[in-house]
Amino acid sequence: MGQIRTIARSGSRFYFDPEKPDLKVPGVTSVIGTLAKPFLQPWAAKLTAELAVDSVDFVAAMAERDRQGAVDYLKGAARRYTSARANLGSDAHDLFERMIRGEHVGRVHPDLIPYRDHFADFLDKVNPELVRAEDVAWSDEHQYAGSFDAILNVWLDKRGKPTPDRSGERHTVIADWKTSRATYPDVALQMSAYAHADRLVDAQGVSVPMPDFDGACVLHITDETWAFKPVRINRADVFSAFLHLRGAFTWDRETSKTVIGKPLAQSAGPLVTGTQRRAK
Repeated sequence: MGQIRTIARSGSRFYFDPEKPDLKVPGVTSVIGTLAKPFLQPWAAKLTAELAVDSVDFVAAMAERDRQGAVDYLKGAARRYTSARANLGSDAHDLFERMIRGEHVGRVHPDLIPYRDHFADFLDKVNPELVRAEDVAWSDEHQYAGSFDAILNVWLDKRGKPTPDRSGERHTVIADWKTSRATYPDVALQMSAYAHADRLVDAQGVSVPMPDFDGACVLHITDETWAFKPVRINRADVFSAFLHLRGAFTWDRETSKTVIGKPLAQSAGPLVTGTQRRAK
């Protein structure tokens, strides 16, 4: 039994089945990436405009020496912001996994201090029990895979509020940590894909059936606050929407490249006049 390998191709991530090394399937987040995000273009334009206005003297001085360099600097504003946020998110996820596994966390980078403190507060206020963390959900039926953050047991009272003394009713949930500025609806697509997968695969490549879930929750943590929110992942409309995106992914990456055949007939090429031939 081998470990799961992944590769990145054309901006998408693919997972290799440890039991069938020649079989690769797209990652859940790559599938969701086919969803149109019309807000990204105006957001990127706003970020670039703000950078230009806030650093107008610096950009002007750069442009005098290297016009293309100034253009590239402004053009890369959104990319640099996204990269910085992604790095912070990765560091925070690593920290959260260590903490929920019970590892003592001492000094951390100053940027991570509020995230560490908020996660500690979450552990105190909710007191979840870790079932699994950072394993891979794999769908044999629909051919996709993805690494989830955690499977948790949480105890809730009759109002659906956590009971940190675990006196309420136990619920098994698929959980996700988010450090973005807001909680976006597509997290439901992501978590429904994990919850409705056929099996989970651990770090050693060992597969076990996916457990039954009572629901899903997202822990949204920023540098200012945290919130533990329920997420709807039902099959009828949320998971079915993900499956439509799975079909769109296949269309975009595979089927669309095969639907136009070679010409049955075509022109011989552009007309070359006698004058043009003599001019050569």
